[in-house]
Amino acid sequence: MKCLAIADLFINTAMMNAGLKALREQGIEVEVREWSHASIEKLQEDNLLVEQQGAEAVTLPETLLQGAEETEILITQFAPVNVAVLARLPKLKVVGVLRGGVENVNQQAAEARGIEVLNTPGRNARSVAEFTVGMILAEMRNIARSHDALREKLWRRNSPNDRAIPELGGKIVGLVGLGHIAQLVAGFLTGFGTKIIFYDKYVAEHNRYEKVNSLDELVARADVVSLHARLTPETENLINAHHFALMKPGAIIVNTARSGLIHEADLIAALKARKIMGAALDTFDDEPLPDDSDFYALDNVTITPHIAGSTVDAFSNSPKLFSEILLKKLR
Repeated sequence: MKCLAIADLFINTAMMNAGLKALREQGIEVEVREWSHASIEKLQEDNLLVEQQGAEAVTLPETLLQGAEETEILITQFAPVNVAVLARLPKLKVVGVLRGGVENVNQQAAEARGIEVLNTPGRNARSVAEFTVGMILAEMRNIARSHDALREKLWRRNSPNDRAIPELGGKIVGLVGLGHIAQLVAGFLTGFGTKIIFYDKYVAEHNRYEKVNSLDELVARADVVSLHARLTPETENLINAHHFALMKPGAIIVNTARSGLIHEADLIAALKARKIMGAALDTFDDEPLPDDSDFYALDNVTITPHIAGSTVDAFSNSPKLFSEILLKKLR
């Protein structure tokens, strides 16, 4: 059985070869080729195009698939698997995506060919969970805005919450969704002495954390609301003006999941009106943020450029994790 793995600047050839060692040990012939970019920024531009417009938005170089007609397993992280790629691989049976989602695969075209598409769930769960805790602390304790001020040689002590800067201990953290990432966040935050409540229609109960019966109840009770749901038509704009009106004036909202979970215009309005204390955001409806974005003018947000899941550990462990998934599937 022949496998073609497409490396990139984040999961490079050495990482890919090391992570797919288990496949070779099981007799699978693995060849690694690299999708070359002049810089990480150029790779991110292509990835953003694919995420926003689908697998057909970016064309791979012809040389990347040259002589690969016998390939039965294709493994990729960011490289798109579109109609043109599938046409070059007539014997393809499995596409493996080294990510939590499969946005870079034309799933309709793959399904029409009977090709199975596998992802790598949880591959950056710890990265995102650790980042989420960092974002909560950064916003509550004014870490990022104080740093920015000092870079401008301003000894800034005032902030939107300067009369009531809280400690995380003893606060209620409400998790929207209780999947792998959210459970890691809950575990980390328990060490701070927080009370964890969660809302998840698909989780009946938890022996350590309190399930609430409605999203309204969660946002009304929580001092910190952190989003960890998947983005689906059902969850799009899940948090909107209605929920901001229910939140405590001193509460913050944190989103390291998909931006579409929050109605962005409603969030901006709530922050401008000081209906809530603040927000910490890693994802946005328009990425990169346009120069005229309202977020740049707000003093009660901590914003980062979609980097929650980007750690060397998450990237390097992904091929190994996928190898385990694939071998279990093949068995």
